[in-house]
Amino acid sequence: MLNITKNLDAGALNVALEGRLDTTTAPELEESLKESFEGVQDLTIDLEKLEYISSAGLRVLLFAQKTMNKQGTMKVVKASDTIMEIFEVTGFSDILTIE
Repeated sequence: MLNITKNLDAGALNVALEGRLDTTTAPELEESLKESFEGVQDLTIDLEKLEYISSAGLRVLLFAQKTMNKQGTMKVVKASDTIMEIFEVTGFSDILTIE
């Protein structure tokens, strides 16, 4: 299960994820992001409450990064040590801006 909380303020979209981002929930996040991208210059994805991310979840983050490369910036914040380890092993720590 994945809870997605979005907050759009003057071209800055904050997306907080809670739960598991896997093959079941990744399409839901991708659709949610697609609906919100228009006019967004800054995207922040808050992973503080994300427990797990699969390759399907990584693909959605890559999709978001590629989209934002064309229209603004994206950063990932508050990733747990477990999620950071996945980013490092997969090379995503070199692709994403992580704070």
